Amino acid sequence: MHDIAGQSQQKIHKQKILHPATSICALEADGPRKIASAKGIHVTDADGHTVIDGIAGLWCAGVGHGRTEIADAMRQAAIDLDYFHTFGGHTNQAQELLAEELIAMAPDGLSHVFFGCSGSDANDTLVKIAWQYNTMRGKPEKRKVISRWQAYHGTSISTASLTGLKGFHRAFSLPLDFAKHTDFPHFYSQATDGENEAAFTARLLHRLEQLIVEEGADTVAAFIGEPIMGAGGVVTPPKGYWQGVQEICRRHDILLIADEVVCGYGRTGHNFGSDLYSIKPDMMATAKGLTAGIFPMSAAFISEEIHNVMRTASKELGGFSHGYTYSGHPVGAAVALKVLEIMKREKLVENAKATGAYFHDQLRAAFNGHPHVGEIRGAGLVAAIQLMADAPSKTFLDSARKLAAKISEECYRRGLVIRPLPTMNSLALSPPLTVSRDDIDTIIDIAKAGIDSVMGTEA
Repeated sequence: MHDIAGQSQQKIHKQKILHPATSICALEADGPRKIASAKGIHVTDADGHTVIDGIAGLWCAGVGHGRTEIADAMRQAAIDLDYFHTFGGHTNQAQELLAEELIAMAPDGLSHVFFGCSGSDANDTLVKIAWQYNTMRGKPEKRKVISRWQAYHGTSISTASLTGLKGFHRAFSLPLDFAKHTDFPHFYSQATDGENEAAFTARLLHRLEQLIVEEGADTVAAFIGEPIMGAGGVVTPPKGYWQGVQEICRRHDILLIADEVVCGYGRTGHNFGSDLYSIKPDMMATAKGLTAGIFPMSAAFISEEIHNVMRTASKELGGFSHGYTYSGHPVGAAVALKVLEIMKREKLVENAKATGAYFHDQLRAAFNGHPHVGEIRGAGLVAAIQLMADAPSKTFLDSARKLAAKISEECYRRGLVIRPLPTMNSLALSPPLTVSRDDIDTIIDIAKAGIDSVMGTEA
């Protein structure tokens, strides 16, 4: 009775669902791709085509798919306490245990955590806390937040303003005026002729400090940055960049927010990307890998100093006027605890470091001298392949040709999900932290075959 022919089902799908980051016209023309099941590092679509999940969902399925012990933990958590809010001082055991685990693994100085539902709301929460912090210090004019062009910090009104991808601004009258942007720190594409990496870093830091002076340091609340930029191209910082940013922030009484939504929970071969680059953030946003994508949950961290100011503020203001229905959700917290347990037991952070080093070595070997690959970027189990019209002459591709998307489709046909990053004409890979060296070899073989196939006919 409920069986619907594929064409009719597709028509209903088009009519009823507004997809994120999807062209409505393209969806109407091509139809959706329905994913039916997943196990380990593989996903299978409704047509029975099984592929390697080379991007771990959206950077998040760190422990792989189909873990029955996580499903069991979810079931038991829902039986014990399916839901109760955490407003007005209410709590539950799962969120208390999770907070203890997270603070123990967080960068030094972070002392308290606020639970939400997504990376966007984590960053939004931290911006609001930065504003309250400065207001309660008698500096309410410190409201501006500096981000970078090509950064990705979310899609809410505030976090889309901080995002430095202009496609997220068009049609929304964004960014809001509190958000300011400084230079994109990608040496390969942004350095001037003859400029070495040290000079490039010095130029960017000078321009950042110049922006602060022009805006007025007494109006700037925070600087926000991803340790490694994710959706903007998997861009690693030039040498000395993060040390310089931190020095500038300290000099001008500016909070440093580390957006660890992509980098956090082992992706870079460290607990957090901040550990990799010796970043000591005042605040830190995490999500994605926290629950391996299985439950919508975020964790926003703040320092002891910020918490102390908020504690003092509560004497005047009463409750912290912020929160979500699902903050500290007991089922989500149980999932996160089980994910962290699996990561420790199976040494997945260590695997991301060791297998990640192999991953990058093999990527560089496979594409060394390739006429259409200019750079391999990333760390641990996150990487980008920079596509070029002509690598030897450093001629970049025309984005209008959408070759990254075409290569992504070709790789899918061959058995690999790889993510096109169109603003950079790059391909992103971030497989589950459970991958083996054999898996890496297969991923690289398919990626190279897909690139060669498309670029051989399109270049």
